[in-house]
Amino acid sequence: MVISGLYLLVSICLVIYSFHSLYLLILYHRSKGSNSDTPEINEWPRVSVQLPVYNELNTVERLIRTVARLDYPSTHLQIQILDDSDDQTTALISRVVSKIRKDGVNILHIHRETRSGYKAGALANGMTQVTGDFIAIFDADFLPPPDFLKKSIPHFSNQSVGCVQCRWGHNNRDFSLLTRIQAMAIDAHFIVEQTARSRNGLLLNFNGSGGVWRKACIEDSGGWQSDTLTEDFDLSYRAQLQGWSIAYLPNIVVPGELPVQIDAYKQQQSRWARGSMQTARKQLIPLFKSALPLRQKVMGAIHLTHYMVHPLILLSLMLSLFLHYEMSGVIRWLPLLMITMLISPLLYLTCPAPDAPSWTQRLILVPPLMLMNVGISMNNAISTLKGLFDKNEGIFIRTPKYAIQSNAESKKESHYAVREGKWVTGELMIGLVVLILIFQAFFSKNLYLIPWLIFYDFGYGLIAFFSIAQRGRCIGAFI
Repeated sequence: MVISGLYLLVSICLVIYSFHSLYLLILYHRSKGSNSDTPEINEWPRVSVQLPVYNELNTVERLIRTVARLDYPSTHLQIQILDDSDDQTTALISRVVSKIRKDGVNILHIHRETRSGYKAGALANGMTQVTGDFIAIFDADFLPPPDFLKKSIPHFSNQSVGCVQCRWGHNNRDFSLLTRIQAMAIDAHFIVEQTARSRNGLLLNFNGSGGVWRKACIEDSGGWQSDTLTEDFDLSYRAQLQGWSIAYLPNIVVPGELPVQIDAYKQQQSRWARGSMQTARKQLIPLFKSALPLRQKVMGAIHLTHYMVHPLILLSLMLSLFLHYEMSGVIRWLPLLMITMLISPLLYLTCPAPDAPSWTQRLILVPPLMLMNVGISMNNAISTLKGLFDKNEGIFIRTPKYAIQSNAESKKESHYAVREGKWVTGELMIGLVVLILIFQAFFSKNLYLIPWLIFYDFGYGLIAFFSIAQRGRCIGAFI
């Protein structure tokens, strides 16, 4: 009964997270016709643009030159390059800044000798020299359109708006299968989830890049803090609990670069998972103590803890080891509840980005995307549990970017390439254990478990295979 009860509890939790996604999808379709017109503005305020970078030889010059071309009154614009690099990136930035400054651009190169506080520390350090009342932030691989500020700044005419987040696009969506899968998942987040939360009064988050903050909001909310690996998520909730709102503008698109290596993607997911749970540990109690309506609190709690799905997936598999010893009528039909997994494909298929592939192409991408979500559960589960129980903040590992557009460029070498995949042995061992479970289920005639177990096996096998295949100094392609 103990195993059955635990399995039931885990399954119910997974169903809750799945129906949370379905609820957001319903909210999105109810409100997707709402328009967010650009308010009129009488006078352009002063704006500072912060560009936090660390060892970005491939992308930093492109970033600086793109931001320098922003269409905004030059007398009201300041650009800060927050450089924590310890390689040749610093020298490259100095050369580029020197050239651009001659064109009359107000650009400042701020180099720190240490990475104290990582990205949050760099942003906080830059705040001491900010001249603008509003602060736009772009990571090294993002390319804001020239009219970004003129389209986003007017939305601060509402004095309660502390932050404006714009939609992420993708410079390299069609580079490989891996990037196409990531693009579809990120599109679902920005098009469905962020839109639904924004237009229905729910708490949402700044995504770390492609957005603008009101300086007063940052200061009022306690500033950038480095006690989590997701300083953006943390500040978003602190600001909203202080009474500020975050406006989401899906019609303003800022393209960025998706990780092209599976292990770089795993590192990114690991940081997001650990940081999200650190933020949940920090903000859940203040959230429930706040005067917000119960609906906002519950939806906010699910939002803060959404990476708990991965430990739950792993735990459900571990419990499957013992199910054949302890069977009940409930457990026999319980795997049918996993049909809720079909909710995720609904997000990917019914809400495409304007530049997304056709419906049939997206349909083909759904199975590998779902397999990847399962296969990466070990990587994310470990990071989630660290974020929940380990009080050490952890190391901010940057996601390497290469400014490559075509699959042909994947053959070139880079010292930024991730060469040591984490948890590959564990993923292979899980795949082997699941294979044994499949045979065990077959011979014990517990056939209802076999489809679920095969899905697990392919997921872990897929992630482990491509982690091994992409090892080396080459950037690597994923089909």
